[in-house]
Amino acid sequence: MLSVLPRFSQFKATLKLAMLAMQAKQVKYTKHLILLGVLSLASSQGFAHDDTFLDHQKSAHGGQVRMAGIYHFELVLVKNSPEAKENPIEVYVTDHAGNKISTTGASGNLTLLSGKVKSSAILSADGDNRLKTSAKYASSADLKAVLAITMAGAKVEQAHFTPFASKEGATEHKH
Repeated sequence: MLSVLPRFSQFKATLKLAMLAMQAKQVKYTKHLILLGVLSLASSQGFAHDDTFLDHQKSAHGGQVRMAGIYHFELVLVKNSPEAKENPIEVYVTDHAGNKISTTGASGNLTLLSGKVKSSAILSADGDNRLKTSAKYASSADLKAVLAITMAGAKVEQAHFTPFASKEGATEHKH
């Protein structure tokens, strides 16, 4: 019995060291997980598409693209209307990868501002991934647009556009 005690003490000491090592590894792994989480969060911000990035990408229909929530909205206005008159307006809806999102059941409102002139229009679904309307506007550099769209079963998403403001260096957008 006496010879078992030293072995038990050694076992107890070894067990204690093993537990301390496991705790140290847990701390190390926890630190790594925290660091990984922080880096993931920071790097995901680099993949976000801001307005400047979107302005320098080629859009599918020649309009200006803005991001709102999980959607990309492309506002397409008539580019050659120097005088304010009733002109068509189209909005195309895609996801961030450029895949079409159905506008069935969607509705929207568009407000156009140019100088002191303001006009509003109600958008309605018109085909695949498009909403359509018309409003009185001129194709002027100072034109601003505020778009609010409610997709079927979703909350309202809003985007701001400056469709005729100067943009240089547009390129094709690929994921």
